[in-house]
Amino acid sequence: MTTRKPAPSSDAQLHYDQLLAEHYDWMFGASLEAKVADQQALLDEIAGSARGDALAVDLGCGSGFQSLALSRLGYRVLAIDNSEKLLATLSTRIASHNIEIRQADIRNLDDYVAPGSATLVVCMGDTLTHLSRREEVVDLLRSVARALKPRGLFVTTYRDLSGRALQGLDRFIPVRGDDGRTMICFLDYSSRETVVVSDLIYARNDSGQWDLHKSAYQKLRLPSAWLRRRMEAAGLSILLHRAGGMVTLAAVKTG
Repeated sequence: MTTRKPAPSSDAQLHYDQLLAEHYDWMFGASLEAKVADQQALLDEIAGSARGDALAVDLGCGSGFQSLALSRLGYRVLAIDNSEKLLATLSTRIASHNIEIRQADIRNLDDYVAPGSATLVVCMGDTLTHLSRREEVVDLLRSVARALKPRGLFVTTYRDLSGRALQGLDRFIPVRGDDGRTMICFLDYSSRETVVVSDLIYARNDSGQWDLHKSAYQKLRLPSAWLRRRMEAAGLSILLHRAGGMVTLAAVKTG
């Protein structure tokens, strides 16, 4: 077994660029079609199909599970992510879908979407927790509210890590394993507002030996009650709140 030089333990973008993007689709353990169908069903339930030339903005689009789902529902999609590798994957999947790709920082949403132009904004798959500080979440919610049309919808899903900090061996969480790769992560609850996530992936190389790939990054701990209050303060009235492994929140622009 060989061990590769670890990626820097800095922000989420470096973590994805240097480790996770290569394994992103694999770690979900489902086919692309199954993931897109799952997201399409969820978004159809919450937002429904598009009417006319409706714009949907997918913040942190990754390799396109939500973007493809939104396009199938009839939306004109602006897919934003800062990972060149994940966007390259999405670009191979667009075909006839009405999806525009933009490599950019979602924190600069105001630069890419005109005020009052979006019918729907989604920020799913734990993207919110990848921001650096809670203040950035608040700023993004305000940008989302500005981007939405009156009665436009915002949908987000994320993992609420704000509860009791895991201790000891409970911090080690298996993600997925098969004949070619095995992934495990462990959590270090560094503060009341943050947790450091370390991902370790053993991958079999061309010689049949196992290489260790590893990196760590910080995620935010966002209590759902806190996030609801900040959404309301930004002018987004809560329509739906589902707890579980992933929290789902949907809100409508009230202004």
